[in-house]
Amino acid sequence: MTKLEILKNDIKKLENLAVAFSGGVDSSLLLRVAADTLGQRAVAITLKSPYMSGREIKEAVEFTRTYGIRHEILELEAPEAVKNNPQDRCYVCKKAVFTRLIELAKHLGFTNVADGTNLDDLGEYRPGLKAKDELGVLSPLKGLKKSE
Repeated sequence: MTKLEILKNDIKKLENLAVAFSGGVDSSLLLRVAADTLGQRAVAITLKSPYMSGREIKEAVEFTRTYGIRHEILELEAPEAVKNNPQDRCYVCKKAVFTRLIELAKHLGFTNVADGTNLDDLGEYRPGLKAKDELGVLSPLKGLKKSE
């Protein structure tokens, strides 16, 4: 069984999936596989915040439109707790952002939320990963390297 087939099987078992969709390579792969596997039981949720450029939002919208994937945009300001640039800002920001993203996913009827974290990301210092783990955000690509 190929890694792609394994990924499809893992996603199929979830029955529904909301993908935190930045429009980058990793989340695009995850979203496309989820949509191909789950159809309307997959949704893209893109964060529109001061940290995302207009170009990134436009590319995310174009991707979902091209593939006929349901797409929601969640507008958020920078979390108040990160405005003074605390040492744990990545953790605090991810916790706040994914808490809101999970709330929107549940409101839309989705019980599973995932992001495009891959195996290469796990080898780096990323405090935001801890926040996502605490919230139960799935990372179906964590068995794949970016090059794969």
